[in-house]
Formats: sequence, structure tokens, C-alpha cells
Amino acid sequence: MKRRIFSILFVLCLILCACGSQNPAGTEPETAFAAPSSSVPQTQASADPSETTAYGNEYVHVGGRDAVGENGVVATGREDATQIGIDILKAGGNAIDAAVAIGFALGVSEQQSSGIGGGGFMTVRFAKTGEVVFIDFRDVSGAAARLDLYEVLENGLVKDQANKIGALSVAVPGEVKGMLYALETYGTMDRRTVMQPAIDLAENGFEVSKITSRDIKDAYASISRFEATAAIYLDPDEMPWEMGTVITNQDLANSLRLIAEQGEEVFYKGEIAEKIVEAVQAEGGYLTLEDFANYEINVLEPVHGTYRGCDIYSSNLPSSGGSIIIEMLNILENFDVGAMDPESAEYFHLLSEVMKLGFADRSQYMGDPRYVDVPLAGIISKEYAKQQAARINMTKSGEYAAGDPWAFESESTTSYSILDKEGNMVTVTKTVDATFASALVAAGTGILLNDTLVDFSLDPESPNVLAANKRPLSSMSPTLVLKDGQPLLALGAPGMTRIITGVMQVITKVIDHGMDIQDAIDAVRMHDDFGTLILEKRVPDSVIEELKAMGHKLNTGEEWFTFPCVQACERKADGTLKGAADPRRDGKALGY
Repeated sequence: MKRRIFSILFVLCLILCACGSQNPAGTEPETAFAAPSSSVPQTQASADPSETTAYGNEYVHVGGRDAVGENGVVATGREDATQIGIDILKAGGNAIDAAVAIGFALGVSEQQSSGIGGGGFMTVRFAKTGEVVFIDFRDVSGAAARLDLYEVLENGLVKDQANKIGALSVAVPGEVKGMLYALETYGTMDRRTVMQPAIDLAENGFEVSKITSRDIKDAYASISRFEATAAIYLDPDEMPWEMGTVITNQDLANSLRLIAEQGEEVFYKGEIAEKIVEAVQAEGGYLTLEDFANYEINVLEPVHGTYRGCDIYSSNLPSSGGSIIIEMLNILENFDVGAMDPESAEYFHLLSEVMKLGFADRSQYMGDPRYVDVPLAGIISKEYAKQQAARINMTKSGEYAAGDPWAFESESTTSYSILDKEGNMVTVTKTVDATFASALVAAGTGILLNDTLVDFSLDPESPNVLAANKRPLSSMSPTLVLKDGQPLLALGAPGMTRIITGVMQVITKVIDHGMDIQDAIDAVRMHDDFGTLILEKRVPDSVIEELKAMGHKLNTGEEWFTFPCVQACERKADGTLKGAADPRRDGKALGY
């Protein structure tokens, strides 16, 4: 009883702290606690406090994020996962082997953001053939999904956040099938070899970084609702684990071992599926074993465009990310961006207008192409971009309805990146959706389940409305950039719609301003999709006043955005490979 009262007081304290925070949250297991040891990989977030940025955000550490290599580079959101990727490359694996090993590892040490309870996208370029492939392993709603499962309140929100927390938010996860397809089709190593590092990480434990500790605290109210989840992420006193402690997850290790031994069948038709379905239905959800057995990935061509002579390959539908990034870049191509100061009011104004135009089209047209006709060719058309560019007033902030891409149709969303010495390129963005997702761990599996159904619209007129067996719209944008047919960039990011604008800004800073990839990631970031220009505060007051004079509604409350956290790899003109990671979270690049 005493511990319960203490827990309630802790929640109240978190709520009070969150009211003034500039860093809002994004988004019966056999567990144990162990003291930190030298055998546990250290994360960048454990850096000396003297490395903290001068801009005042205690979670941001600049410096020491990037790395170069002759044979390969890897950039991920956790140093332990990055090291696993490098070890796979050193052992003779290719970039796809490394990507799969990293994916399973991040599902252990960064489970609040991704894992085998979720899904995502992978964009791959093969050095020998030059072919680029897009693998869609996005989560899918069950056959019983329908709008009347939720009670929508007058303010438009769902009662008890049922589409965000708990069993009614869970879709059929796609990650296991997507990762194993990539490995078996394009990799060179066997399943057990590639998955063993993640199994070891779950059994031996991973260190809680400052950011992981923050994420647990931010999701405390949700985590504490579910016994199996609390058993992993709360200590014996029902309090969040603190930075520097080590979390193990034996149930997850066992689940991963079963997958390594038996393949995807055990996850979609075997005992893991049975345990997940049992856990979901016990909490009032509707997923069935048939839903799991029917899950399929999609292997597609990526969406393709160009920007100032560089080829851009990115995520196809049901992600809106790739096509909207290309639309935005196409619009920017009509302006001399390279001549602009990248921290000037002129530059921020132009990007704001371009973002608003792109997001207006995203809202109007984008959805699962099996359910809605999407004018994709029109959206990425250069001629359509010229029409969109002509709508921009360079002295005044505008409001934009969606354009008409149909007239041009006849012309035809954690993230990590890897480059290997052969020239293979892989970038992956995957997610369980919000931070700690549904907060529901399926008992006996150690698997945190997604809350992907919150990504659907509850508006019956929306192209992204909830329906049975449907993939929700996503912003995930794993993107490859080639110059003269050779690798230039592999990049992606987590962070909802900020993924699109974050990836776009890094691309233009490298191409238009000639920035080093780490400098482009570290640079001041902005975002605008709802009519408010959200700008990191690391700019002079004079620039902010200029933007206000143009009519922009500004939000400059954050010194650094929490998201998007871009992880990227670059091939320099001399052939040197460089990895770069975002200081906004636990990112770290390594090379060899």
C-alpha cells in the first residue's frame, strides 16, 4: 500500500513537471536488475556532462557522434546496436546482414521506440546491379477493425485514449517477417548468427541512458497499468529504472531465440502468436490468430525523384514520406537555396512555405493505395512543383489548400543507416509508434506491442480512415541519395511528420550548402505542418522578429527538437565513408 501511494505521488510529480517541460514525450517476464559493468556497452548519453551543449538542453550532447571508415560505416540510435552492426560487417556480412542484426538489437535496447512488436520500412540499394528495393513491413489492422470500436469525444479525442494505449491500439506487427525476408533474400549470413547479438543483449542487459530513463518516466502512467510491462521497466518498488542501471529481458531473449531457431512461423502461426493474441484479447482487443497468419509484407519499387542532379529514392505508399520529401525538394529546386544563409529569415520562410504546401497535399490525398486512389506521379512531378512554387510569396507567410496533382498524373517513418565497402546501401525506419507504444507487453514474450492504430484517422471522409486489414498512413522515410550513379547519402529519422521535414533539410544542406553530413544533422532544425513555424531557438532574436513581420506564427520554445533524430551515412568524393548521428537522442556512428 505504501509503495502504491508513492507511485501515485510520483505520477502527480511527473504531470506537474511535464506542464513546464520543453521536451514532451514523443511518443510475467523474467526480468532482473544488475549493476553496471564494463561488459555492458556504454551509450553516448552517458557522456560527461561537460559535453552537454551550450544551448541548455540536458539531453543533447554534441561532439563524438560521427565516424569514418574504409570498409563500412553504421549510424544508429544506440551505440550498442551500432557496434553490433560493425561486428557483423567485420565478420564478413554485408550491409543487409548488418541492418537485420541492428534491427533486432534496437528492439531490445530501444524497445520504447521499435521492436518485433512493431513494423516499418527498409530501402536497399545493391552495389552489383544498382537496383533499389523498398520493403514495406508496416503493421496492419485486424479483420475486425472498425470505427465504432472507439468512443470519440466532443473534442475529437478518443475516450480513455483507447486507440493509443492498450489492446485496442494494437495492429499485427510486421517487423519479424520484414527483417527475415530481407536477410533470407539479400543477406549472406544465417538467421542464428545475425540474431544472436540481440539475444545476448536481452539476456545480459543494456544500460539505461538518460534519455531512456526520461522515456520510462514520461510513460510511467501507461507502463504501470500492465503487469508484464511494469515488471520490465519498473524496479521492485514500482518506480522507473534510473540512468546507469541495467535492464535484462529474459522473456524477450527466449522469443528471439525461438525466432532464430524456427523462423517467422513461430511468430505468425506458432506459440508467440498465440501468446500475443491471448494478451490482446484479455485486455479487450480483437486481434486473432487468423490476423497473424494472414500478414504479408510488400516488396515494391521505391518512389524516385531527382534534386539538382542527384537521384532520390525513398519510401513508397503507405508511407507518405518519400513522395512528400520529393515534392518539397522539387519545389525548392525553383529557388536558389544555396545562395541563402541557412540560418536566415529568408531561408526559414521558404522552407516553411514549402512544408505547408507539401503537408496540405499529404492530408488531402495520401493513404493505403489498396483503399484510396493516390495521385503519386502528379505529386512528385517537376511541372506540378513549378506550379506549387509559384504560389509562394517570399515576403509573406501564406495559408495553402491542397494543390491539384491529378492534372500531372499522366506523366507517369527508430532509423539507422549502413554503407558497406562494396557500395551496398541500407536505411531502415521502424517503429512501435508512440514512445512505449500501447504500453502492453504480451505476458511470457517480453514483446512490447505497437499502438499503430492511432495513426489512422477516425474521420470517415479521410483517405486514411480506419478500416479492416489496412495499413495506416506513415511519415517514415528511409531515403537513399545517389550522385552520378554512386552512393552519396543513406538517411532516415523517427519523429512523426517531423521525419519528412528533418530528412528533407539534411538533404538540402548537404547538396545546396555543401555541409558535412554531421554538420547538416547538427544544424538548426525547423518544422511547419499545422500553420505554426516550429523553430529551434538557436537563432538570433532578429531572425525571429523578421519571421514574425512576415506573418509567421512561431513556436521557439525548444532549444533543440526532441525529434527527428537523423541517422545517416555519407560517401565522400574521395570514397571515404562517414557515419553521422543525431545529438538529439542516443545516436552514435562507428566505422572500420
